[in-house]
Amino acid sequence: MTAFAQGSTNSPYSQFGLGEIAQQGVGQNRGMDGLGIALHSGNSVNTTNPASYAYVDSLTMLFDMGLSGSLTNFSENGVKKNARTGNFEYIVGQFRLLKNVGAAFGILPVTNVGYKYSSTQYYTEAQSAMSVAYTGDGGMAKAFFGMGARLGNLSAGFNAAYLWGGYQHKIALTSSTAVNALSKKYEADISSFTLDFGLQYNLPLGKKDRMTIGATYAFGHKLGADATLDIINSNSTISKADTTHLRASDAFELPHTFGVGLSYQHLNTLTIGIDGTMQRWGDLNFPKEQDGQYKLVSGTLKDAYKVTVGTEWTPRYNSRRLIDRVKYRIGASYATPYYKIGAIDGPKQYSVSAGFGIPIQNQINARSYVNISAQWVNQSLDGLVKENTFRINLGITFNERWFAKWKVE
Repeated sequence: MTAFAQGSTNSPYSQFGLGEIAQQGVGQNRGMDGLGIALHSGNSVNTTNPASYAYVDSLTMLFDMGLSGSLTNFSENGVKKNARTGNFEYIVGQFRLLKNVGAAFGILPVTNVGYKYSSTQYYTEAQSAMSVAYTGDGGMAKAFFGMGARLGNLSAGFNAAYLWGGYQHKIALTSSTAVNALSKKYEADISSFTLDFGLQYNLPLGKKDRMTIGATYAFGHKLGADATLDIINSNSTISKADTTHLRASDAFELPHTFGVGLSYQHLNTLTIGIDGTMQRWGDLNFPKEQDGQYKLVSGTLKDAYKVTVGTEWTPRYNSRRLIDRVKYRIGASYATPYYKIGAIDGPKQYSVSAGFGIPIQNQINARSYVNISAQWVNQSLDGLVKENTFRINLGITFNERWFAKWKVE
């Protein structure tokens, strides 16, 4: 296998389904490996549960933006290769709309596709070596607007988003001796919407502690996009190519997605939480070339599950010393794949992350932070490619007092 970096990911597993599911959440969440369903704060944006928007501070305007860079090591049959990627990840904002009502907006990644690798096989019948090159790029993103409202200890919210993107996969088979070459090009162009909802309920545990229960639901629906396949047979001696164009109509769907979370918080010092999500991909069909046709078939996707645990600790949140107000974060997660490779399930994913949030100003009420985290992700499958990815996430949260009222005496 020969691997190269391309796009926001370089994993050959991103050729399956709609691509690699993008990292969710922003700087604070990523330090805890994506934890967030039962978290809320007045000084940070939490896009994993829109119910959290209701807790935004009344005086501020929040902006959060982030980028990432990664190094991935691939290994297969004793061969090892490295590839690097870097990408601007997200930009989000949040503000108070009314009393106990907050709103958020921004752009977030949804899926990533990007790979380039090749293999060589010797065919006895043709008495020649055949080279097969695989390339792909694309992915989806969404621009969203959300609101959250709070009544007592219960808050509820929604995110409505415009979804766009697609993918392009290419397979080229050539021989050093044959004059004929075969190539296939799979394409899709997607433009649709997404809608998800969230709930959070606070359980006070005395004056200094509280427990929060969170739940989310993302609406599953058809995306109204077609999948196309072009099969090109070319002959180098006569400079002629024959193209067969196939189409699978209304080929893509989003799954119904459910999430639950539980967190415990002691003052503004310690937060511990756990999340669990399920995506109902197994109910969906997906386009596949079969019996000379390109059509929707079942059994290529499967339900996916993910469990995440994480914690955040601040030594002394009200200290005058900057070092005491640094937020330390750590998290870990386990996820099952949503696609199959032939008759077997795709690789399971294990990841851990650690990071910290550094106040930008050395003031007690300074609420703007630089969020830095490192993440290690492993996914492998017996007999196939093994991946180990080391990723650095850098995010900046700007918390500005736009809505403070000035008093003139």
